[in-house]
Amino acid sequence: QVQLVESGGGLVQPGGSLRLSCATSGFTFDRLAIGWYRQAPGKEREQIYCICNCDGSTHFVDSAKGRYTISSDNAKNTVYLQMNNLKPEDTAVYYCAASVSDWGCTVDPRFEYDYWGQGTQVTVSS
Repeated sequence: QVQLVESGGGLVQPGGSLRLSCATSGFTFDRLAIGWYRQAPGKEREQIYCICNCDGSTHFVDSAKGRYTISSDNAKNTVYLQMNNLKPEDTAVYYCAASVSDWGCTVDPRFEYDYWGQGTQVTVSS
């Protein structure tokens, strides 16, 4: 019924850019909050950016400031994460997650989403 599918990962050189996609199905898209997470080997999973289609609000952690942007395309039921000026430290598996929301979204680590995608690998290397 419900599904989240990430795509757009790959190998990129330091300073390069990638655009990740989170395609949703089985949801009322304008009622969703969607978060982007990353998990590097040996590190905890970290939410870096979120958007709520309920009100257009976004939140992000410091590591995403000035380099990452999130956007939502209602016609395609897809949320994007544009990543610029990539660094080796950005290497991780990136996941999108979703919950129904009428209040916004949060990157507070105490919040947990209800639905998850399978992840897409991002590798930043020369």
